[in-house]
Amino acid sequence: MASPAEPARPRLLLTGSSGFTGRYVRAELERAGWHVTGLGHAAHARETSPDERAVDLLDREAVARTVAEVRPDAVIHLAAIAFVAHGDVDAIYRCNVVGTRHLLEALAALPRTPRAVILASSANVYGNATVEPIDEDTPPAPANDYAVSKLAMEYMARLWCERLPLVLVRPFNYTGVGQSPQFLIPKIVDHFRRRAAAIELGNLEVWREFQDVRAVAACYRRLLEAAPPSGSVFNLCSGQAWSLREVLTMMETIAGYRIEVRVNPAYVRDNEVRRLVGSAARLAAAIGPLPAIPLADTLRWMYEAPAA
Repeated sequence: MASPAEPARPRLLLTGSSGFTGRYVRAELERAGWHVTGLGHAAHARETSPDERAVDLLDREAVARTVAEVRPDAVIHLAAIAFVAHGDVDAIYRCNVVGTRHLLEALAALPRTPRAVILASSANVYGNATVEPIDEDTPPAPANDYAVSKLAMEYMARLWCERLPLVLVRPFNYTGVGQSPQFLIPKIVDHFRRRAAAIELGNLEVWREFQDVRAVAACYRRLLEAAPPSGSVFNLCSGQAWSLREVLTMMETIAGYRIEVRVNPAYVRDNEVRRLVGSAARLAAAIGPLPAIPLADTLRWMYEAPAA
């Protein structure tokens, strides 16, 4: 007797699938039973299988065609220019605002609406907020073009809230294996892995969240499962901040030696906020207890990972 056919897996469209976060989100959703189709920029994604498409979000027709072919049951939109100091300001706005609009337009044209569309914004939209913790009702005050582009994306996306079940997330800092060394934590870990004698940093008297990317991926999955009301906004954070001095102390314990820290004035930002801590209360109320990975475990994982 033939065995009954397996039920079709739900289809997820994941933009930015070839990026740092995208690789972990793909793995998390595939383990949960989703059929993930990745959408990456042609310069970074390789069409090695039907599950990975190289499509430029600025190509409106290609985006519409690909979305119509995939017919996703849900969407996680991570694709963006995510480095604050990216040199091409025009590209930041084109990718983060216009590219997102092309995607939403294509999704709204589907004969069957996805059950959830999660858009990644950024905690950078809060700018130099001095409240602690920062919750979702804290007024946005973006302080750079990247942050302005993300806030503009949020406002643009709200035009589609009645046609698509949109959920906006504002991730605070997170890190993990595979993140570019142009970011702070991978830079520190790389210096210790190479057993460098010294490292140049900026202001050491700052506190930031450094969540584990694996916990972030789990939160994306659970938000998909929860399917909050359209227009919902969530901080994606742990609610815990660490100073750079604490990070350095952890790494010295892991690596077994002390590194000389030199403060480079070129890395010290004017009017830098001393503490940036998010409130995770709304997120926890929506998805339940948040995944907790101690920072020391994240740092050891990064330190012991094979060099790229």
